[in-house]
Amino acid sequence: MSKFIIDIKIINIMKKIIGTLVFTLILANPVWCQEDSEGCKDPALFTRMPNFHIYRCEDIQFDKLEFWISPDKKQPVEGHMLMVNYYLNDNAQAPSGLQIARNYTNAAKKIGGQILYEYEDGGIQNSVMKIVKDGQEVWAHVSAGGNGMYTIFIIEKQLMSQDVVADANSMAKSINETGKVALYGIYFDSGKSFIKPESKFALEEISKLLKSDPSLKIYVVGHTDNTGSYDSNMKLSMERASAVVAALASMYSVNVANLKPCGNGPTCPVASNETEEGKAKNRRVELVKQ
Repeated sequence: MSKFIIDIKIINIMKKIIGTLVFTLILANPVWCQEDSEGCKDPALFTRMPNFHIYRCEDIQFDKLEFWISPDKKQPVEGHMLMVNYYLNDNAQAPSGLQIARNYTNAAKKIGGQILYEYEDGGIQNSVMKIVKDGQEVWAHVSAGGNGMYTIFIIEKQLMSQDVVADANSMAKSINETGKVALYGIYFDSGKSFIKPESKFALEEISKLLKSDPSLKIYVVGHTDNTGSYDSNMKLSMERASAVVAALASMYSVNVANLKPCGNGPTCPVASNETEEGKAKNRRVELVKQ
């Protein structure tokens, strides 16, 4: 047998081996990874569904979107707008629209977010969420079908910053004139009663007020907006008021006998709960003279 014939046989065998290897690799890894569109990335709060890539995105510094919050009501929200459109990678199995939407709503819940409204429209599953985190309000709308494509729309709305925080003297003045003072410098995470570290200045000023007049007795009153149920808000407002009293007693040696925590929940608003700005004003702690 000539060398030429042997070489041909070896080449043919090698072709078969290489072809078998390629076919095996395809079976072992059937999903082709595809690159995201240039300049696009996932939103800061969310990862993406497995086996999806970003087909298109928009990033606009300031815009307005309207989010459905009930079957007959939209909420306009202004701020930094981000739109990310995801496509399924080649050869991957498409999840249902409901599965995609549930993944996002579960992720939002884990970081304290609210699911405002969910609805199905023409086979497309839609979920509207709101997350308040680190002084920022984020609205998100996920629109997903079972066709290997979904889109998330996000507006990052900066909450009103409270530049003026009452000091001990202004607190005393307000209490002497009106019998109470509203404080916006005591901060809590959404739905929680743990006092955040940035509340230190307000707590220090309250302690100065109380130590300057040892006879002063006050009610520490927690207030909420109307988000959530009446019972949960009443409970939360009481827990927050109690947390303030506990912090004043443990951290600043204030006479706890002069303090009584109370919770009024959503029952005493000072602004409309129809706007986010109004809700921010309603979430407060008040010192009321006994």
